[in-house]
Amino acid sequence: MWIGGLALPQNIEMNVQTCMESSDSPGMLPPPPGTFVDREELIQHVGEFAVSQGYVVTIKQSKRDRVVVLGCDRGGVYRNRRKTVDESSAEHTRKRKTGSRLTNCPFEAVGKKDDGLWVLTIRNGTHNHEPLSDISEHPSARRFTEREVLLIKEMTDAGLRPRQILKRLRQSNPDLLSTPKHVYNVKAKIRQGNVTVRNFKSLRPQKSAVSNDYPASNPSSRQRDPLRVPNLIGGRFVDSQSFASIDVINPATQHIVSHVPLTTSEEFKAAVFSAKRAFTPWRNTPIMNRQRIMFKFQELIRRDIDKLAMCITTEHGKALKDAYGDILRGLEVVEHACGMATLQMGEFVSNITNGIDTYSTREPLGVCAGICPFEFPAMIPLWMFPVAVTCGNTFVLKPSEKDPGVSLMLAELAIEAGLPNGVLNIVHGTNDIVNAICDDDNIRAISFVGPSRDGAYIYSRASAKGKRIQSNVGAKNHAVVMHDASMDATLNALVAAGFGAAGQKCTSISVIVFVGGINPWADKLVERAKALKVNAGTETDVDLGPVISKQAKEQICRLIQTSIESGAKLLLDGRNIVVPQYEHGNFIGPTILSDITVNMECYREELLGPVLLCMQVASIEEAIHIVNRNEYGIGASIFTTSGIAARKFQAEVEVGQVGINVPISVPLPLSSFTSSRPSFAADHNFDGKAGIQFYTQVKTVTQQWKDLLGSDGGASVALPSS
Repeated sequence: MWIGGLALPQNIEMNVQTCMESSDSPGMLPPPPGTFVDREELIQHVGEFAVSQGYVVTIKQSKRDRVVVLGCDRGGVYRNRRKTVDESSAEHTRKRKTGSRLTNCPFEAVGKKDDGLWVLTIRNGTHNHEPLSDISEHPSARRFTEREVLLIKEMTDAGLRPRQILKRLRQSNPDLLSTPKHVYNVKAKIRQGNVTVRNFKSLRPQKSAVSNDYPASNPSSRQRDPLRVPNLIGGRFVDSQSFASIDVINPATQHIVSHVPLTTSEEFKAAVFSAKRAFTPWRNTPIMNRQRIMFKFQELIRRDIDKLAMCITTEHGKALKDAYGDILRGLEVVEHACGMATLQMGEFVSNITNGIDTYSTREPLGVCAGICPFEFPAMIPLWMFPVAVTCGNTFVLKPSEKDPGVSLMLAELAIEAGLPNGVLNIVHGTNDIVNAICDDDNIRAISFVGPSRDGAYIYSRASAKGKRIQSNVGAKNHAVVMHDASMDATLNALVAAGFGAAGQKCTSISVIVFVGGINPWADKLVERAKALKVNAGTETDVDLGPVISKQAKEQICRLIQTSIESGAKLLLDGRNIVVPQYEHGNFIGPTILSDITVNMECYREELLGPVLLCMQVASIEEAIHIVNRNEYGIGASIFTTSGIAARKFQAEVEVGQVGINVPISVPLPLSSFTSSRPSFAADHNFDGKAGIQFYTQVKTVTQQWKDLLGSDGGASVALPSS
């Protein structure tokens, strides 16, 4: 089997100088040793490097799951075996076929599988021949086209032999230089179940395999339907070897969009290893270069925003306008990362004591990880990895298994923007992968968004390993409405914050506390809620799409029913809504419950759905007391025209975000996204300056440059001071 080369990978440039001494033939260096995710990556690495040096490699020995030995194919060097008897008997001259490639080159590269990864070593890096002047002259340089590969498959299934297949192929392509050996190689790939074309392409530059192999939301005809979502490991989108997978279901239609594999332990280790391997060259990349990649990244996000939004709506169900908002709020963080050159600056103090200066720098941590929920499939990943990698870290991202598509699309754009292989990796799964992220010693910091119970578990498990943790948990936000609040503006804000994205936001307003009574507000609140349009997110003028799953819908309906049974009053019921043409969708219309008490299950539990819970209190002190007693504390808002009431609320309420005449919203990058309540969440800052502080560590340097010859040479044990 001939291993064709395409473009020289970036990591090949490393250690080339150290390999130069092991080759006696100038310009024919052996590939640098290294460790690879799988056998195919190792072979591709050797093959691509060989072509760049002017020689061709072939597999000499192979035990597929353990070892592969690659040798040098003398590639196009032929002996002329023409033999003449004598001039007088020219008619008896016998001509022998030219052939017999010289394959006695001593070059050998060995790949062995060790602890789940493939390790490449060079057994003999020398050659006994000159490099090929034109690699395209090698007989193996002519590979089969995609159409020819498919024809080979069809003719193989029909029982034709390689020579017969080759004869038929040459009828349509007389210039075909391939041999029966090449047909055997294609047949071997077919037997292995791999009929992709990239292994048979000609020697020419190849675009990223991402675009060809992962079209995100609309699989091409070349792929399985529905698509099996790949992992991103070491810059390559790789199909998982796991047999277990989870269906990604369109919540409006119940159609299966894709399958998410439960990444194996071996694949997870490979992703972490790739991130670890990429860290040193990436942290040494000038910060201006990292910043330029973010500039290009945000440009590409804007270019493909329509595709990204459609992918979100297809998998999550939210209305397209909400999907655009999802992307744009994440894009703000990418734009913020474009200023990292100034944001990551340290501090300097000259002559802090006699002749001594001190300064501090911010340095990256290493490998970081992010665990994402389903609510904001674009925004939350964009909160995490752009800031982390621009600071110089590498990243392992675990998207939600319910809507992973847009994370893969964003990763594809990041690679297109110039992010080197291994800097960003993506793995899929559920509990096992979360545990692996918490336990892996190579991962230095974890960002998490999700339910409080999960946050508490991740914090306790990961912090026991000495990791940094930042967490956003506790989706139960209050809005306190004073009797003097502006009626129309307040109602508009409450309806938008309570029902936007079908209430599936950690920053949704789910509880309204009316100070002085609900009577002036109830009817108009119901009227505005009824005016909202419920439909599939892809339809026009949609306000509410479906909730993420049937299980989520059942849980929301159960909490509504238990609230009614516990004494709550149902002002508006959205449980039995039917959307024409989408009868099987997970739709719940706007629902409003009043007379809620703090002891009801709907108040005590996190409720991600289009449900507003209304409470009544007599004073602002009582309202603040209710907010502070609740175990969840992302944020709270107050609506009032009284500056005194607003100032009192701001000072006394115990939450991370406070809104005054605005609902709780995702903050701008300059602020810190905090949840001050849960004690287990040691750090909750995602973006802005606090995010940069989380993804970096401070190194303080104290230096002294002065002539010490005039000293008496004696040592002093006194504490230095100014």
